[in-house]
Amino acid sequence: MAFKKKYLPPLLGFFLAYYYYSANEEFRPEMLQGKKVIVTGASKGIGEQMAYHLAKMGAHVVVTARSKETLKKVVSHCLELGAASAHYIPGTMEDMTFAEQFVAKAGKLMGKVASPPSSSVLCSTGHQGALGRRRMRGRVLPQTVSLNIAISLAGGLDMLILNHITNTSMNLFSGDIHLVRRSMEVNFLSYVVLSAAALPMLKQSNGSIVVVSSKAGKMSSPLVAPYSASKFALDGFFSSVRMEHSVTKVNVSITLCILGLINTDTAMKAVSGILSTVGASSKEECALEIIKGGALRQEEVYYDNSVWTAFLLGNPGRKILEFLSLRSYKLDKFINN
Repeated sequence: MAFKKKYLPPLLGFFLAYYYYSANEEFRPEMLQGKKVIVTGASKGIGEQMAYHLAKMGAHVVVTARSKETLKKVVSHCLELGAASAHYIPGTMEDMTFAEQFVAKAGKLMGKVASPPSSSVLCSTGHQGALGRRRMRGRVLPQTVSLNIAISLAGGLDMLILNHITNTSMNLFSGDIHLVRRSMEVNFLSYVVLSAAALPMLKQSNGSIVVVSSKAGKMSSPLVAPYSASKFALDGFFSSVRMEHSVTKVNVSITLCILGLINTDTAMKAVSGILSTVGASSKEECALEIIKGGALRQEEVYYDNSVWTAFLLGNPGRKILEFLSLRSYKLDKFINN
C-alpha cells in the first residue's frame, strides 16, 4: 500500500505525460530550415539520404565520410536540392584526433555561413547554397589549433547525426580481437568523441544528438557479435547521458534510432545468402524518420518492417525501473556544480 501511495501517482503521471505529448507532436519540414546539421557516414546509404532530405528542408549541412570524391557529389546534389549551404570534410573515424577536430572545423564553417553574405568565407572543401551567394575559397582550421579555441570561434551547431560504422561482415566470432577493437572504436568510441566535442555548441543552441543504432543493439543476434557489442554500448552510454541531461537541466536532446534491415547496398551485400532481404525497409524513408525523430526530440525511434519491433523492444519495464532507481540517487552536488 505504501508503495502505491508513494510511487504509483508520479509514475502514472510520468507515463501519461510521455505518451500524451509524444502522440501530439507533429513534424514540419520548416523545423530544419536554416538549422546547422552534421551528418557522419554520409557518402552513401542512409547518411547520404539524410543529407538530401536536410537539403530539401533548407538546412546548412556538413557531411563527412572517407571518400572525398563521393562526398563532392553528395554536396553538389545537396546544393541542387536547396541546401542553405553544404560542405564536406573527408576523413576516417578510426582516427580519434580527426573525429575531435572535425566537429570544430564543421562548427567554424557553419559559423561563417551564418554571417552576412558579403563577409562569408567558405572552406575549400565546401560551398554555400544557391541564394545568390558566391563561392569563395578560405582556410581550413589548422591541425595545431586547440579544440577549445576552435569551438570558441565556431558559429554553432543545431543537430549532430552520428551514422557511420566500420566495415563488417556476418561471421561466427572466432576470437578476432582486432575486429572487436575496431568495431568498438569506430561504432562507439568515435561517437562519444564527436558528441563530447559538439556538446558546447549544442548547449548554446539547445540542440540535438541523433545516434543511429540497430536492433542488434537491443537484442542478441548471431554472426554480428562485435557489431552488436558496439551498438549495445551506444544504448548504455547515450541513454545514461540523456538521464544526466534531464537531471542537470541540460537542454540537449538525445535520440537513439533502432533500425531493422534497411535496403542499403552495404546491408544487402552483408546479408546476402544469410538473411532474406524480402521486406527490407526503404533507406529514403528511414532517413526521413531519423530526421523527424531528432527534430521532435524523441528519446527513441524504431524503424523496421515489423509493427511489433517498437512494442517489444521499447521495454516499458526498463523505463519504469530507470524512473524508480533515479529517486534513490543523491544528485544535489552534481546539479549544483
